[in-house]
Amino acid sequence: MKPEEGDNADSLKEAGNVAFKNKDWEQALKCYTKAIRCGKSDDERLLCYKNRAAVYLKQEKYEEAIADATIVLESSPNDPKALYRRCQGLEKLNRFEEAYRDARHLLLVDPGNKDVQPVLSRLYEKVQEYAKKNSEVNIKITNMYNYAFNAAESENKRATATNNILVLAREPSGAKALFDAKIIDKICQAMKVEKSTEIRVTLFHILNELVKKDVARTKSIVATVGVPWFFDLLNSNNETEVHACQNVLQSVIEVLSGMEKDECNPDTCAENKKEIDTILACMVYTTNSRTVTGLARDAVLQLITKNVHFRAIDWASRFVEIKGIQKLLEVGSEVPEYSDESSMKITSMTKSLVAGCLGRIYENMYYEKARQDYLENVSEFIKAKLLTPDIESKVRVTVAIMVLLTGPIEVGNFIMGKDGVMEMILAMATSDDTVQQKAACECIVASITKQDKAQFVVAKGVDILKKLFHSNDEAIRIRALVGLCKAASAGGTDASFKLFAEGATIKMAEACKKFLIRGSESDTRQWAAEGFAYLSFDAEVKEMLIDDENAIKALIEVAKSNVQTSTVYAIVNVLVNLCNAYDKKEILPEMIELAKFAKRHIPEQHEFDDEDFVIKRVNVLGKLGITTALVALANSNESANCKELICRVFNALCSQPELRGLVVQQGGVKVLIKMALEGNTQNGNRLAAQALARIGITMNPEVAFPGQRCMEIVRPLIALLHPECPALMNFEAMMALCNLASLSENVRERIINEKGVSRIESYLYEEHELLRRAATQCITNLAMSPKLVDMYEGDNDKFKFMFLLCAEEDSETTKAACGAIAILTGVSEKCCSKIFKVNDWLDIFRQTLAHPDPEVQERAVAIVQNVIESNKDNAEELMGSQVMEILMALTLVHDEGKEKVRERAEKCLRRAEELKVIKKSDDQSDEE
Repeated sequence: MKPEEGDNADSLKEAGNVAFKNKDWEQALKCYTKAIRCGKSDDERLLCYKNRAAVYLKQEKYEEAIADATIVLESSPNDPKALYRRCQGLEKLNRFEEAYRDARHLLLVDPGNKDVQPVLSRLYEKVQEYAKKNSEVNIKITNMYNYAFNAAESENKRATATNNILVLAREPSGAKALFDAKIIDKICQAMKVEKSTEIRVTLFHILNELVKKDVARTKSIVATVGVPWFFDLLNSNNETEVHACQNVLQSVIEVLSGMEKDECNPDTCAENKKEIDTILACMVYTTNSRTVTGLARDAVLQLITKNVHFRAIDWASRFVEIKGIQKLLEVGSEVPEYSDESSMKITSMTKSLVAGCLGRIYENMYYEKARQDYLENVSEFIKAKLLTPDIESKVRVTVAIMVLLTGPIEVGNFIMGKDGVMEMILAMATSDDTVQQKAACECIVASITKQDKAQFVVAKGVDILKKLFHSNDEAIRIRALVGLCKAASAGGTDASFKLFAEGATIKMAEACKKFLIRGSESDTRQWAAEGFAYLSFDAEVKEMLIDDENAIKALIEVAKSNVQTSTVYAIVNVLVNLCNAYDKKEILPEMIELAKFAKRHIPEQHEFDDEDFVIKRVNVLGKLGITTALVALANSNESANCKELICRVFNALCSQPELRGLVVQQGGVKVLIKMALEGNTQNGNRLAAQALARIGITMNPEVAFPGQRCMEIVRPLIALLHPECPALMNFEAMMALCNLASLSENVRERIINEKGVSRIESYLYEEHELLRRAATQCITNLAMSPKLVDMYEGDNDKFKFMFLLCAEEDSETTKAACGAIAILTGVSEKCCSKIFKVNDWLDIFRQTLAHPDPEVQERAVAIVQNVIESNKDNAEELMGSQVMEILMALTLVHDEGKEKVRERAEKCLRRAEELKVIKKSDDQSDEE
């Protein structure tokens, strides 16, 4: 009975009762919910709340059941059913003390209730057990406190005790017990005197566990210690401590904003607005504070960048309002050569982080007015600096513009377009001051973004860059070289587009190679890598670079070092270019003819970018150990775009079967699994998953994905079974899943639980032969799972369609389908009976039993054997058809390779005789 629009609360309640008796929980829920809305009296509504609580209990939605029962008890505190249902829900959630309280109350108001007696007895034991455990935990905590926070104890004992506290904090009950035992006060005191980095980091981890997923506790901690306390602890020169404290602050932000799956809860943000605003204020203050360390500043910049795009906390617009943009530009304009006691401390990463932060904030300026306010903030900063006539201010402005050009490029181009700015930068480049030259070079390099910009710089400043390239200062030479490289690469992979004379790019590449191999400083080598990032679009440069083993090894060394984000991006771009792993636009012949007719430029591919050359380069990179560099780059970088590029290179390596073992040996699988699941672009996720699929196709999964990894790769592989993914990705994913499904029942269950069967089955209907074959083979291996057998026994056409595939023209698909049917009919009588519901079942048996492939024949005979064994009715129907004649014919076949077919056919006939389904012919001897 379904509710209609005109139904009243009473009829809806009755409909709900009927649905409840029929165990149709969803329908019952709809009826009771609608009855609550329609109810005219409190009594009607409260009765429906009680009934709906019962439905929620059946659906295992215990929080909802408790909420509905509580609504009833607020109006009627002694209602027995509401008390009992709330007690049930509380017990299921292990809230034994509350459940016991409700059970005792129920016994008082309804002493004759027999149902509550065993519940009360069970809960009493649970409460006593919990109290005992709680007492033991409190004793343990006291003992651990005596060691962990006692300065007189040895460092080893304090470290052991804090690690034990951390283990306890990871359990919800342990975290609560520690919090109740005033651990925050203990941590505050310890942080003032503790010198051991290991212990301090462990204390940060404990804080992190206390904060996670508990808003009330987090607010209490923040209120107790104050937001500035966290930033005081962040102000350290110890990288490990800074990173640990940064994680705590991130957890605080996530809890106070109700963040889940990269989404903030607006209601939670509104409730905690005061605390969230205080965190932002502390961040803005710390950004350009002269008293904080460079590491602390970097941590704050990373926190801003990570959270500023959430609209619910509204940090982007607030940042502009409180002049945070100008503070960021002040940090970005720092010049180490002009440092003194009043200067801000920065690291080699700071400028890149400022650029990223500025870019992220600008991305969130969704309206024209917001973007205008952002530009005004930037313009005010630039104008204020230029009003000061000294050289230092001009240098700082130039450095700030360079940061803008590597962050919000639209804003950087806007500033560069202002009158006199480019001329000022070029004038600085021609000065004799090395600081000015260096700043100007970096700004020019950053300003070359597109062909039109490159042509402008070439027209205005190529001679200046050439002159600077001959400077005595190595830092200036390499920057000037990168500027020339960037201008030379403006044509990308188009072999016909040249800004410089023939051979110029090779000369620049040779110069970059010298800096890369023999650079005196790591900074120089990183700039050289950036130069190759631009030049390696040129196919001749790719060949020159790949033929120099020392250059490739030097590139790997730079990649493994702790480099800044921009350098990581540059190195990965070089590798992507060497592997030709970038997206290629397909150019139709008709479009080429049209372009010729219109006298438009037509891009050309260089002969060195042919497939043979690309494969050679990929193999050289793989054998020289590029996987180790990719692992280091992936682990040290959080940029989703960088990770996508890394995945492109990994995928190119895994496209070569002989390199897949090296990727596994050098730790590539662990990184690929991580990048396939999180912290990547959608395309990056898919490329990482495809690389894993390629490894899983040719290597033994137990070797390639040992232990839990064979379970972890299931989800990324299933994600490739999507209509938007290319057919090759679909095919390779199914081949890898097929191999995985042969490992164990646990893996097969994971594939089924991740909704893999429906995804795989969708390719059984594909016109593409290889996709259809791969899907069939995958289902065959999954058929060994009882869960899949249950699915194929159900009231659906799954079995029917698989049986129809046995008549496919493709021999491999037929073989796989026959294998699947043989497995299913071997364990399921229902599946055996389903065969006769297929209209063409006899034709399928004729085709498979007479198939030229002995393996198909053997599997077909195995199906016949299973049907005969299933029950007498099935055996009679089967043997009453032409199948019996075919079996008899097969017993007379003595061809080589068909021995098993003949043996199975004979067994089928003997079993049919035993069941008295068929009789021996008169001319058949009684003796064997």
